[in-house]
Amino acid sequence: MIRAVTKPRSPYVWNSACVELCLHQSAYRPLSGDAHALSRERKRMVTVVSFHSKTSEFVVEQTPDAQAQPDLTGDALRLRVRQQEILAELGVLALQGIPFRRLLDQTARFTAEGLQAEFAKILEYLPFENRFLVTAGVGWEPGVVGIATIGADEASPAGFALRTGKAVISNHLENEERFRTPQLLVEHGIRRAMNVILQGDNSPFGVLEVDGRSEGEFSENDITFLQGAANILGMAIHRQRVEQSLLDALDRQQLLVKEVDHRINNSLQLVITMLHLQAAGTASADVRHELREASSRIAAIARAHQRLYGSAQIEMLDLGAYLSDICHDLCEAVPDCEVFVSAVEEIQIATDTAIPIALIVNELILNSAKYAYPGRSCQAWLTLTRPQEDTIIVSVRDEGVGLPPDFDITSGKRLGMRIVTALSQQIKADLQVQRRTPGAEFLLAIPVQQRG
Repeated sequence: MIRAVTKPRSPYVWNSACVELCLHQSAYRPLSGDAHALSRERKRMVTVVSFHSKTSEFVVEQTPDAQAQPDLTGDALRLRVRQQEILAELGVLALQGIPFRRLLDQTARFTAEGLQAEFAKILEYLPFENRFLVTAGVGWEPGVVGIATIGADEASPAGFALRTGKAVISNHLENEERFRTPQLLVEHGIRRAMNVILQGDNSPFGVLEVDGRSEGEFSENDITFLQGAANILGMAIHRQRVEQSLLDALDRQQLLVKEVDHRINNSLQLVITMLHLQAAGTASADVRHELREASSRIAAIARAHQRLYGSAQIEMLDLGAYLSDICHDLCEAVPDCEVFVSAVEEIQIATDTAIPIALIVNELILNSAKYAYPGRSCQAWLTLTRPQEDTIIVSVRDEGVGLPPDFDITSGKRLGMRIVTALSQQIKADLQVQRRTPGAEFLLAIPVQQRG
């Protein structure tokens, strides 16, 4: 009872040609009443759509009259033209990138319309269960779409189409002897069905099936339309899988970054603890002081790193918000220190520049706490401005005892000022100091690249 119409052909390669060709066919010539013109028009459309088929091999029932002539009436031709319009519309939807589930629903609705059938469904293959899930459809009673499953073995038409790649037409399901008729079709009084494979990428997604309750027959030319729709949807499925794969890879990358960040912070905390232990075990007050200084600077690096890689952005960040966070952490780490922050919003800067700026600010505020306010509470003011498009200014000011008369920013002997000078040079910033009454102000002019 099974008749192979043509020899198998090699699987086609997915590309944009099918959508482009469908879109090309959206302009149609006027219909002609001449039989030869009708025949040529019909042949042209069938040839165009068959280009998209994964295979030209299909399985149909034996018909009593093997020499039956194709229907060349005006209604038949108009249906074929509408089918190509549907393929063009599906191609546009696929290119627009509409939500995947909506595209599945539209495909089911369009294919039912294009084949003048009451039912259509998209069967998603569930390999671990060896069954199909009715993942989208039109015409079915509530409780079918998204819930009902059918077998995917070769004894069913859909399973045979999936495993062989052959399109299957069953026009008389009540007399079907080649395949098992799924109970879902029996319950809905389906009399005829057509199945084509729905490719995804390296593995098939499932099957596209159109079902009819009314009398009539699906023809071999209907397979051309249905496979064309399946191929367009298959490209969308491929794209959706690629996008999902990229999203999964991004999630894994973000998880990896968080894990690396966690390990770096743990390592820095371990170094801080070791320095504290070393300071507690030494008898020299000077050595103890230097070790605690080193510990506080490593803690500053840890805070800057944690604030940076705990944010959603990595390459660029809002400098004002970042410095505000750093000052907040610093006030919690240093007793009796209060920092007032005034920052222009939305100054985006590269993270490679932001970290040295944060460390400079941290060092200047710590210096104010230690030297500008000996024996009393510290108050400092941080200001961030952008007077020019290519320059930002960071100011750290205090109202303490002021700088020593012999203070020279370029030849500072203390480690803190040497660190500030070295970091300023690293980011090519101009560091200036101004004596105030009371206190002092450090100004950092930082060149920034304008974003194109």
